[in-house]
Amino acid sequence: MTRATCVALDASDELAELRAEFTLDENEIYLDGNSLGPVSTAVRARVNAVLDDEWARGLVRGWGAGWMAEPTRIGDRIAPLIGARHGEVVVADTLTLLLAKLVGGALDLRPDRHVVLTDVANFHSDLYIIEEVCARAGRPITVRAIDRDRLDDELNDDVALVELTHVDFRTGEMLDLKGITKKVHDVGALMLWDFAHSAGAVPLDVTDAQVDFAAGCGYKYLNGGPGAPAFMYVHPQWQGTLRNPLPGWLGHARPFDFELTYEPAAGMQAFVTSTPSIIALAALDGALDVFERTTMDQIRSKSLALTDLFIELVDDRLPGVFKLVTPHDHGRRASHVALAHPEGYGIVRALIARGVVGDFRAPDICRFGFAPLYLRYVDVFDAVQRIVDVMTSESYRDPQFAVRSAVT
Repeated sequence: MTRATCVALDASDELAELRAEFTLDENEIYLDGNSLGPVSTAVRARVNAVLDDEWARGLVRGWGAGWMAEPTRIGDRIAPLIGARHGEVVVADTLTLLLAKLVGGALDLRPDRHVVLTDVANFHSDLYIIEEVCARAGRPITVRAIDRDRLDDELNDDVALVELTHVDFRTGEMLDLKGITKKVHDVGALMLWDFAHSAGAVPLDVTDAQVDFAAGCGYKYLNGGPGAPAFMYVHPQWQGTLRNPLPGWLGHARPFDFELTYEPAAGMQAFVTSTPSIIALAALDGALDVFERTTMDQIRSKSLALTDLFIELVDDRLPGVFKLVTPHDHGRRASHVALAHPEGYGIVRALIARGVVGDFRAPDICRFGFAPLYLRYVDVFDAVQRIVDVMTSESYRDPQFAVRSAVT
């Protein structure tokens, strides 16, 4: 594989024109879109429209002119990206808060069961919120954080809920959405998926998999901006039955009647708790425009090609230097690649200094995200060349790269 070959691949890439929609530093190779996606032209336009027209001129009238419906309207825009249908997704709060709502509500649906299973390698915020919600459930609930490979051994008729992250945030391993959901249902338990590293990166089909509940964030592959609102999915069989354990006035059936007794609104609106951030929603709304110019199958095809290329080049040019912890198998690989090395932190910092932006995950993982909407094949080739330079020069040993920053 040569650089000229990569240039030719870019010339024939069916997604190539989408790169122009994003603000990118041409002197930098951005391989951290799995942590925070870049801003797009459509985001700027949509946010400016809210600032200059809807808010500046409409003021409070904006609520009556459409703002109130933004959580469900934008949810309907996200729905096709996860295989959901109209009225099954809402955008509100943050991922952790939405997980709290779903865990708390799910426990009420299985009052005679007392175990919640999750993954010991799960994202820590998931673990924290699951523990806290279960501790406050009003009845004894045991939370078991297990090795996910032992899920079959742990499933029984006392399990109320299983919560897993579909793509491992460290390794990029993708789990079997449909197969695991079926196993959970076979013992009468409910299934909750975290799509943080899935939405916008890999095709999802919650309808076909019969997923009960799911939630995901808007700021990674969806490019909705730092701290973008999150989304949640509830299977239609549970809508109207699943209780929002954090009710608020905008989830009320008649919010402007200001009633003292809570009555949930119909459908997904019941899971809106408080007043949404319209500016933040506008950014996410604009970010979704680019997805309407492609398909998740096209995105997935390029994602696999980019990660294949990266893995091949690293193996060829730096044999034995890194341990690949991301699966080779396409069926188990999402859209980021993790390379383990004892000096991982210094390597990532040295690469950033050379214009390749990835990130580090403890204890030793160099993590690189491949976002097909704007990443080129030639970017992958050039990034590996800079990794080679860092490793052969051992510049990562420079003491400046050993100083830990607050954000890694």
